[in-house]
Amino acid sequence: MKTNRNLLLTLVVLIIASITPNKVSAQDLSGNISISGAFALYPITVKWAEEFKKTHPNVKIDIQAGGAGKGITDVLSKVTDIGLVSRELNAAEYKKGAYAIAVTKDAVIPTISATSPYRKVLYQRGVKKEAFNNIFITGKYKTWNALGFKSTAPIHVYTRSDAAGAAETWASYFGKKQEDLQGVAVFGDPGLAQAVQRDPSGLGFNNIVYIYDTKTNKPTNGIVAVPIDLNNNGKLDPDENFYNDIDQLIAAIVSGKYPSPPARDLYFVTTGKPNNAVVKAFIKYILTDGQKFVTEAGYIKLSKEKLTKELAKVK
Repeated sequence: MKTNRNLLLTLVVLIIASITPNKVSAQDLSGNISISGAFALYPITVKWAEEFKKTHPNVKIDIQAGGAGKGITDVLSKVTDIGLVSRELNAAEYKKGAYAIAVTKDAVIPTISATSPYRKVLYQRGVKKEAFNNIFITGKYKTWNALGFKSTAPIHVYTRSDAAGAAETWASYFGKKQEDLQGVAVFGDPGLAQAVQRDPSGLGFNNIVYIYDTKTNKPTNGIVAVPIDLNNNGKLDPDENFYNDIDQLIAAIVSGKYPSPPARDLYFVTTGKPNNAVVKAFIKYILTDGQKFVTEAGYIKLSKEKLTKELAKVK
């Protein structure tokens, strides 16, 4: 009799086990994720990976910065699982299977050295879009006196040597492509920032997180933003002067005062809709819990509506 009761109990346990959903705990999720691409997305992606691994210790994430061009090439050739892309994708890339998921937003900002002798006046006048076009695209403005200064010193223009989302986005502000940009080509965002920092006659462009210290909110790396004279009145009005700290700049981007482009969405790109469980879990984390790190890291949150739309892409 006792043997029959034990047998019955065992059967009940087996039945319950068979109908209980097989939940996978955070610790059970394991695997590798390889990522490469845009310098613009590199710092926040490292942060997201560090936080994700706290609850998923068996997931390994390798992240390499090398520019948006490398990111899209690597992911479409299946060298990596995710490409970091800091520009809009083109039709040819979509045709090859690129699947873009917006994860945050930032902007490309023109920069000069903090030691530039033109800094004070530039923050009184700003620089008109047309003047930037004549420096970076047509090359018509070659000396600082073209911007109203008495100096005939040359403007040393810097751009990116790698296929960069920042360069493509800055060029798109003028309706052009990266290859149309004038200047000495330098690899990577850190390299361009360093070149401008060392050259008081230099003028370049950088992503926000390479201009500002996210702890102090102030400019860092020896470079500062060059303000844009948005209303072309020859002076920097109070509502155009939002470059003193990162919070003011981000507020200007969110409100649309700072134009888009050069503000832009930043993308995780996969080849086709992601079906790797680990990759999907990481992207879902970024679009949900991971968003709490966006602002403190110097980026701009996507709207709730946009986050919902992007999250649907990985379900």
